[in-house]
Amino acid sequence: MPLTKKRIGIVCPYGWDTPGGVQSHVGDLAEYLIRQGHYVSVLAPAINDENLPDYVTSAGRPIAIPYNGAVARVLFGPIAFARVRQWINNGSFDVLHLHEPAIPSISLLACWAAEGPLVGTFHAAAKRQKVTFAVAPILEPVIEKLTARIAVSEAARETLTEHLETDAIVVPNGIYADRYRDGSIDERWTGNTIGFIGRFEEKRKGLHILAAALPTVIAQYPDIKVLIAGPGESAAALKEIDPSLHSRFTFLGRISEEEKANFLASIALYIAPNTGGESFGIILAEALAGGASVIASNIPAFDSLLGHGTYGTLFESENSQDLSLKIINLLGDEKKRRDIAQRGKVYAQEFDWDVVAEKIYDVYEMAMVGGATVSLSSENRAWNKFLGR
Repeated sequence: MPLTKKRIGIVCPYGWDTPGGVQSHVGDLAEYLIRQGHYVSVLAPAINDENLPDYVTSAGRPIAIPYNGAVARVLFGPIAFARVRQWINNGSFDVLHLHEPAIPSISLLACWAAEGPLVGTFHAAAKRQKVTFAVAPILEPVIEKLTARIAVSEAARETLTEHLETDAIVVPNGIYADRYRDGSIDERWTGNTIGFIGRFEEKRKGLHILAAALPTVIAQYPDIKVLIAGPGESAAALKEIDPSLHSRFTFLGRISEEEKANFLASIALYIAPNTGGESFGIILAEALAGGASVIASNIPAFDSLLGHGTYGTLFESENSQDLSLKIINLLGDEKKRRDIAQRGKVYAQEFDWDVVAEKIYDVYEMAMVGGATVSLSSENRAWNKFLGR
């Protein structure tokens, strides 16, 4: 990364204190850039201002709205718009990086409010009728202001192309691959064990698909166990699962990064049965880096990330019978399981922040060509855009 230090503003559209892939990506990117000597300020909605990192400025309390098969906590409106403008005015940024500028939250407001080098990153991958891209005629003039566009995957790029008829450079989400490379074997998690990490209460994460696959697997492997890490109420999840299977599930709650590395090194298989709404799959990249043998649904984002089956095993999305067959096959072939896990571990280095941040910074430099800095749009023009006039 160049020695010239820059002032970089990053806008996160989702509530900072709610777990999510976009928040993780923004936080990791900000901290990486800060370690490289750049000044970085992140603007994000937040419920609790007291526990924010020093580099995060709260734009106010978010509200919950259904979005892309989940609940998104976003912030919009005149008060938020004023706070966005104040943050831009105080920042004197060389470049502004807006995440998900096409959804109704503060990244969109910042795109309305600012002029100069603007980079937008698009994370969403979803069908046309399920996303707010339906208001494309309103969004198109805003998106045209972006100096450069990034999509985190081919699936996200195709969504952007379909809905807004524009293109983007594909730069994947980043992970700290080395954090997961040397996990220690934990005997509690070894044997015929299946691992799952995520917000298991969300139906699109597919825990019910995994549960439906278990009876067939149990017939071949009576000692099979499912270990689940992540936020959520286990009692609520178990209500959706056949009571005869409850003893097969162990809910670990939130685990630390060190525990995650050990978890991925210990389990026999990592399963990602997601049914849709994913644009990349950070946890899949982490699982690969940790040396886990991955089985994932063949939704477009996962199919792409796993190299169409080169670095993990794919099953037909929402087909629990196909999933059970893939689990049985891999549990019965240790060499195959280890070989595919080793390929995935090497491949996961492509998602390390040392690689990904360099690509993002290259986009920043492209956006900053010409020497202009970020400034506010004229009051009337920005406000008129906000009001849709």
